[in-house]
Amino acid sequence: MWVYLKDPSSGYLLQKTINGIDFSIVQRPTDLLVKQELGDSIDTEKIRRLREKYSKYIYFNLSMSKNNQELLSTAPKNRNEFGAMVNQLAFGMGDKVHLYTQKKDTIELADFIYPRMYGMSRSTTIMFVYPRNKQQLQDDYLNFTIEDLGLYTGEVKFKIPIKTIINEPKLNF
Repeated sequence: MWVYLKDPSSGYLLQKTINGIDFSIVQRPTDLLVKQELGDSIDTEKIRRLREKYSKYIYFNLSMSKNNQELLSTAPKNRNEFGAMVNQLAFGMGDKVHLYTQKKDTIELADFIYPRMYGMSRSTTIMFVYPRNKQQLQDDYLNFTIEDLGLYTGEVKFKIPIKTIINEPKLNF
């Protein structure tokens, strides 16, 4: 499924490069989270419970990189900037990333997860979790914005098609 999702023609992967920083966002369908928690066991009742649990939310993976490396490996120029960026990525992204409808209704962030990779990854990837509200999924797209993180990119905006959220792919377990 990841191969399909990461194909730009699928509509699930959106990419931009601004001032040398590569941004990409990909929706993470419910069944990928179910598969991750399920592991190798195939239990239909457990699959049903997990789908019910995870389908209440919409998940997005935001990846950011510079020169095909994590931001912490390339962006900070000194210890103070490094510390400020670690703090921003670990605790402050809820104030910097926004999801809203075409009518400018804000969808409140439920949570975000930033796993530190300590330079072992090609990008800084953060998963954002938003409640799935059918009333907010009536338009053609949602706006996902990232305020400038001190990288001189300005606000970065992605238009996420609602149809990819409503018609997310499913796995056959």
